[in-house]
Amino acid sequence: MNSIIYNLGRVVIVVIQWLPLGLVARMGRMGGGLVFYLDARHRRVALKNLGMCFGHEKSRTEIATIARENFRRIGENYVCLIKTSAMGFEELKPHLEFVGFEKLPRPDEETGSQNIIAAIGHFGNFELYARIQDIRPDLQGATTYRALKQPGINRLMQSLRGTNGCRFFERKTESGCLRELMSRGGVIIGLLVDQHSTGLRAPFLGHDCSTNLAAAVLALRYDCKLFSIICHRVSLAKWQLEVGERIQTHANGSARPSKEIMRDVNLALETAIRRDPANWFWVHRRWKN
Repeated sequence: MNSIIYNLGRVVIVVIQWLPLGLVARMGRMGGGLVFYLDARHRRVALKNLGMCFGHEKSRTEIATIARENFRRIGENYVCLIKTSAMGFEELKPHLEFVGFEKLPRPDEETGSQNIIAAIGHFGNFELYARIQDIRPDLQGATTYRALKQPGINRLMQSLRGTNGCRFFERKTESGCLRELMSRGGVIIGLLVDQHSTGLRAPFLGHDCSTNLAAAVLALRYDCKLFSIICHRVSLAKWQLEVGERIQTHANGSARPSKEIMRDVNLALETAIRRDPANWFWVHRRWKN
C-alpha cells in the first residue's frame, strides 16, 4: 500500500512540476475554494478562530469572506510548493522578493559565523523559507519537521525538501544531529512557532494559548540572534520573505526570560496576521484549552 501511495504521489508531483507556476497557482486556488464547501470540519475551525479573533471588529460576512480566501490561499500554497521545490533560483526570482535581509548578521573576524534563529509561521508558501540561503550562501539553512504517520506520504514530502541544500531534521529522532550542526556556527534555523504546543500559556491575537518555547530556548542556549521571518503573498504565485526587527534575547547584560521573548515573537506574528488575515493558517486549532 505504501508503494502504491508513493508511486501515485510521484505521478501527481511530476505533472504539477511540469506545468507553469501561474497555472498551478490557479488550480490550487480552485481546489482550495472547493474544499471550503466540502470540508465542514475545517471550515468550522477557521470560522470559529476568525470569529474569536476578529468578531469584535469584522462582520460575519467579512469573516466568511476571509475564511473562503484562506482556503483558496492554502490550496494555492500547497500546490505551488510542489512546483517551486523543483525550480532553480534564477527561475524562481521573478516570483520571490526578499525584504529586510540586511538585518541578518554577517560573519566577521571577531565573532566568526554566528547562528541565527528564524521564528517562522504558516504564512503563504512557507516552504520558501528554505530558499534563504540562495541569497545568503554564507548561511547553512536548517529546520525541523515532524514525520508523518503514513510512510509513503512522508517519503513524498521529504522528496520535495532540501533540494537547495537546506537541512531537515526530524524533531524526535534527529535533535542530536541538529545540535552538532549548530556547534559549527553559520546556521540559520527556521522554527515554526505558531502551532499548539505544551509550553508557555501566552496571549496571541487577544486570547491565551499554548506557545512553544523552542525558539527562545535555543537562541539563549546557543547565543543565537533571533528574528521573525514572514512569507507574505504579494499576488498570484508571487511571495515576499520579510525579516522583522531583531527580537532581543538579553537586556541589561542578562538573559531575558523565555516567556518574555516568546511574547515578543507572538506580537511579531500578530502584526503579520493583521496585515493580511487570509495569509495565515486558520484551519489549525491554535487555541486549545
